Amino acid sequence: MASVTLNGVTKKFGDVTAVDDVTLEVQDKEFLVLVGPSGCGKTTILRLIAGLESPSKGDVYIGSRRVNDLPAKDRDLAMVFQSYALYPHMNVFDNMSFALRLRHTPRREMQRRVHEAASLLGIEHLLQRKPRELSGGERQRVALGRAIVREPQVFLMDEPLSNLDAKLRVQTRAELVKLQRRLQTTVIYVTHDQVEAMTMADRIVLVKDGVIQQVNHPQAIYETPANIFVAEFMGSPGMNFFKARLTPHDGEVAIDAGIFKIRLPGRPEEAQEQDVMVGVRPEDIIEVRNPEASGANGYFHSRVDIAEPLGSEKLLHLITRDISFVARVDPRSPAQAGDELTLAINTERVRLFDPRTGNALSITAGETNNRTGEIE
Repeated sequence: MASVTLNGVTKKFGDVTAVDDVTLEVQDKEFLVLVGPSGCGKTTILRLIAGLESPSKGDVYIGSRRVNDLPAKDRDLAMVFQSYALYPHMNVFDNMSFALRLRHTPRREMQRRVHEAASLLGIEHLLQRKPRELSGGERQRVALGRAIVREPQVFLMDEPLSNLDAKLRVQTRAELVKLQRRLQTTVIYVTHDQVEAMTMADRIVLVKDGVIQQVNHPQAIYETPANIFVAEFMGSPGMNFFKARLTPHDGEVAIDAGIFKIRLPGRPEEAQEQDVMVGVRPEDIIEVRNPEASGANGYFHSRVDIAEPLGSEKLLHLITRDISFVARVDPRSPAQAGDELTLAINTERVRLFDPRTGNALSITAGETNNRTGEIE
């Protein structure tokens, strides 16, 4: 297996810049996920690695070898697409072994690889069937098997689960992760689904408009997003944002968002009075049923607009003074549309952003006591 490195890679299509000065190192045996909205450039990055597109500027390396001028067929990569791209007139065995036959692989070796891959994927009993006789999940396994038998240095996967139903997608993404661990191979996986990215990746690369916004482990991206775009994109639902005014005060920073006021331990020497965007994850807006007994030192009131019970949790769409936001609460909460609730903010997990640039601010002191803040 091998690492993959992009060094200052740019790709232009006429006047349109699809990939803009991307520098990225994919480690050997890593499961790296490129995620972002449709049209952000993530598939173009994958195609540049595969050799299906040539960079306008910059270099692509597989291992220590520069491959800019190397044809796709000589890069020793295997690609799995959103469409299964199976030959309808061939059975599963012939589909899986097709690339090996083109390489004139000895028949005994070809049979060994196909049967090993089929056993790994649990499709040995399907080898004589045609694609039309298979379910969507079985076709996806055949497409994966066709890539596995080639024993490539790197697997490239372009939204391979998009055509599966919700239940099968959850099952298959878990199988893909287990398969990667067993094969000890390098995988670069493209998706627009942040849940897939969070559950599958060793590291996530979040892309917007051809530019990398943040690279980190899934939990680190979720808890410490680099900017407002990352905070909104990662999470289902995304982070709530409130316009606020920050003021340094007695070794802390005071945040006045209108509907609530909180104090955060900070670095007053680095802070100045300014407008900020306050980011709060839905699970950090706390339903307070008995403020006096809860120990919360502050709270505010809001009306439930919509309640969405999801079994393991309940999402409450709330409105306070024409400001809308979402809270994730216990599924047994009795809250329903029209109810008035008392809420508090978990100040330990509040994030601040510059409203002009969208970038995260680092003027708070990190870990705090688990207070819920002082509310107006």
